[in-house]
Amino acid sequence: MPNLRISEAAALLGVSDDTVRRWIDQGRLRAIHLDNGRKGVAGTELAAFAQRLAESAEPGATVAASARNRMRGIVTQVIKDKVMAQVEMQAGPFRVVSLISRESADELGLEVGSVAIASIKSTHVVVEIPEA
Repeated sequence: MPNLRISEAAALLGVSDDTVRRWIDQGRLRAIHLDNGRKGVAGTELAAFAQRLAESAEPGATVAASARNRMRGIVTQVIKDKVMAQVEMQAGPFRVVSLISRESADELGLEVGSVAIASIKSTHVVVEIPEA
């Protein structure tokens, strides 16, 4: 299971490090101790928290839009059958769902809590793994 530093969790949720620390202090988000002794968040915990945030968020007004987007986020659900996989991600307040081959999902090692990038061009979504 992937574990994330507070700064990584904050970037994935689109908030500041201090906001994540406040959520931890308030008991809204559970922290873990990383190997380096610092606080962090389990990927599965962050995925569940991101879903709860998205469900409670109000949509904002659109000022402009672009067909070319790359959104870094956290995988919140992976459903696989023999041929295809449905990958759901939370990128800040945005939910992204992609249908990809099972082979691709397996090769990328996608699981709940994985950090990934959704590249969006029109109706075609490609899921990538960012460099460490």
